[in-house]
Amino acid sequence: MAMQPEVDYLVMGAGVAGLRAAIELARHGNVLVVTKESLGESNTHYAQGGIAVAMEGDEDIALHLEDTVNAGDGIVFRPAAEALVAEGPVRVAELIEWGANFDTEAGELLRTREGAHSLPRILHANGDATGAEISRSLVAFAGVHKNIQFAEWTTISGLLTSGGSVLGADMLDRHNRPQRVHARAVLIAAGGAGQVYSDTTNPGVATGDGIALASQAGAELADMEFYQFHPTALSLPGVPRFLLSEALRGEGAWLRNHQSERFMERYHPLLELAPRDVVARAIAREGMGGVAGESRPVYLDMRHIQDIDLHKRFPGISAFLGRHGLDLGRDLIPVRPAAHYLMGGIRTDLHGRTSLAGFYAAGEAACTGVHGANRLASNSLLEGLVFGARAAQAMLADNLPLATTQASAPIPMPLTKPEEEVLEAYIANLQAAMWSYAGLLRQESTLRQGFAAQAECAAALEVLVRQGKGCRRLVEAQALCRVANAILHSALARTESRGAHYRNDFPHRDDEHFRKHSVFGPDNQVRFENFQI
Repeated sequence: MAMQPEVDYLVMGAGVAGLRAAIELARHGNVLVVTKESLGESNTHYAQGGIAVAMEGDEDIALHLEDTVNAGDGIVFRPAAEALVAEGPVRVAELIEWGANFDTEAGELLRTREGAHSLPRILHANGDATGAEISRSLVAFAGVHKNIQFAEWTTISGLLTSGGSVLGADMLDRHNRPQRVHARAVLIAAGGAGQVYSDTTNPGVATGDGIALASQAGAELADMEFYQFHPTALSLPGVPRFLLSEALRGEGAWLRNHQSERFMERYHPLLELAPRDVVARAIAREGMGGVAGESRPVYLDMRHIQDIDLHKRFPGISAFLGRHGLDLGRDLIPVRPAAHYLMGGIRTDLHGRTSLAGFYAAGEAACTGVHGANRLASNSLLEGLVFGARAAQAMLADNLPLATTQASAPIPMPLTKPEEEVLEAYIANLQAAMWSYAGLLRQESTLRQGFAAQAECAAALEVLVRQGKGCRRLVEAQALCRVANAILHSALARTESRGAHYRNDFPHRDDEHFRKHSVFGPDNQVRFENFQI
């Protein structure tokens, strides 16, 4: 089906935030949802552990709020967290009404506990496939709406701007054919950017395209130094960093070092259920100091757990491990941290509005300040539901007119095979540099080495752009380069350690100067300020 050149609302991303927004918008106009691959291929789909929600009344909501604020290490924007936990129960109930099937026992929803939660409040589906079930239900519900059109295998290559407003977007289909679409309002809900790091739990689509497009168009970003590294990704040579859900530790898994010692008591009183940033750095430190600088193994241990059928509770994880000769109930599972979730993103207010008119963001691509310096486990799917709906409501309330620019989009030249190989080499070098120089443990000298790799990549990409080249992979490379630039600038400017951002040269928290959010502007300047309602 051909895309219409004009729509009421354009949504970039088909994960939980984008689809929830599209459903709201479709009640009042026609919506185009653009996704780089097939529907359902998103960070949402790969979320294992569950969705955190307080469904037992005001006291439960208050506890969820305090857990969220405490995990965020001093800079959670409290009004955003209040909106998240208060509206979450309504959004989850709505999702269940639309067909999402969460795990139950005797007709009651099952709940588990994860790190830094004060009590069990995590709903899950099919054991460890919660994101896939939420994605399935939203795709099914949105897919039959006559006002929602989907553009699959389509890459947004640029935003159309005029006078501080966003008017639409340029796109490339799977055959590299361009199309220009104008819209009354544009929502970025394209998820995170884990692919900026060589080690990540994110799928290949998570290249930060929406964040980079926003920055290029002049929108402000915020809190880009705060990248959450999940503590427990599978660590096997030649095997992707498969996520081993926090729910494993919620069900009692221990962490052991190369000497088979449980070590978390040295780092936090909550042991394996400490906040993610604490656990990730503990695993990294326990893994240091091997012979000739080689890392030492750290393991996840569930061999002592007898009262749970681990294969039934974690069918997806068990199946993946089984393909590599490992079993949760029998073996020590080698783990290491990997890039997982970006707390920062496009700066928005509590209703998804950015610093540009007609331009909105929600979900992992956005930054309301709801996660502070460290996201509480399983708050991300809830964030997508709550703020996806809020952004859609703001787009409707603002009721902006449709404006157009010139009708045709530029026709790009495809890359040659040698150019594709060179491009992949630059991407791989940038990813490795970001992991080494701007990963879990940072300092000024390494961050500056990261800048050198980023600048080399940016220069090479600029040559291709000047030659009129264009394709999905070049767009992704440009996005990774811009996201890396924002992370490096923000991490260098925050001369303290807080949450997921740890500086070896500034190892302590500095509330006097940095109990604020970083704001990264299009001029590469970083300032620190308190968010306002």
